Amino acid sequence: MGPHPAVAAIRLAVRRVLHDVLNEFAEHTDHDGHIAHTERASRPEFAEAGTGRCGAALAGRPALAERPDTPLVLVACSGGADSMALASALAFEARKLAVRAGGITVDHNLQDGSDVRAAEVVARLRGMRLDPVEAVAVHVGSEGGPEAAARDARYAALDAAAERHGAAAVLLGHTRDDQAETVLLGLARGSGIRSLSGMAAASGPAGRYRRPFLQLDRQTARKACLVQSLPVWDDPHNIDPAYTRSRLRHEGLPALEKALGKGVVGALARTAQLSRDDADALDTWAAEADSAVRDDAGQLECAKLYALPPAVRRRVLRRAAVEAGAPAGSLFARHIEEVDRLITGWRGQQAINLPGRVEARRQGGRLVIRQS
Repeated sequence: MGPHPAVAAIRLAVRRVLHDVLNEFAEHTDHDGHIAHTERASRPEFAEAGTGRCGAALAGRPALAERPDTPLVLVACSGGADSMALASALAFEARKLAVRAGGITVDHNLQDGSDVRAAEVVARLRGMRLDPVEAVAVHVGSEGGPEAAARDARYAALDAAAERHGAAAVLLGHTRDDQAETVLLGLARGSGIRSLSGMAAASGPAGRYRRPFLQLDRQTARKACLVQSLPVWDDPHNIDPAYTRSRLRHEGLPALEKALGKGVVGALARTAQLSRDDADALDTWAAEADSAVRDDAGQLECAKLYALPPAVRRRVLRRAAVEAGAPAGSLFARHIEEVDRLITGWRGQQAINLPGRVEARRQGGRLVIRQS
């Protein structure tokens, strides 16, 4: 008898991501012998370590966890059901492939006893034979609100851990439910199609962050923990109405499902993928248009910008603002709309101030975006 359907589902999702990581690792290595080993180990027909041809091929080699020429994949684990299910699937699948598996838990220091919780998660990950495993304590600021500040601190810690350990990828436990919530939050902010595209399956520097569970619902992950007797920690912040996402999760989405039916979460996740495809296409168009709307000195020409479709033009303007020093995370749609009016509604306006002490002004038929 095979594993429970929920366990099979999470393992398959992780296996697919690990195959991607292995293939990318093979493409970027200069060691021909290692490439052949990695490609062979990543093929599904050789997935069962210790059996058949793959077992014979690995006979006499050092254990994978000890091999420096295999990619390291870390799991970001809070101790909650989603990330514990992810950690268990990574531990199981990594043993069958040429992958080293480790884990990181981030202590946000936002609750009493958070250090104890972090130590418990470390112990559970080590019990799964993950290595390396560590807890990282962070200081959460206040910029952008509590949720954004915690997220920024968490990703900074994960980035540092990935660099420190030389990880090829960091797995995150975001589910289809998380994706639906992200789409609704973007819709409420009026942030445009890129925000509606939600979370990418791969993001961060060189696609460092991978989200295997975006096609799986939250209940599947929780069920996988239950049938494997994995202890989980339910973060009280996840049910605290002081947090926007918590209110959306426990009040907003249930209300939508009551009014529209149970397919809302899946529909929102599909919307995210369709929006991402459209946004990617528009970003590519904007990148190609960027050089065509500049003069010989590299200045943006207003007449040529005006001729572009609005969605493409605004992307060109955003790219220019970021290149001039405006922080991408602080540059919102309203900022770009104001700059766009220098092109489409020119009435002699003054310069537009943007985040990062960047300003945009129209001068002699050119749009000049630079730090003030």
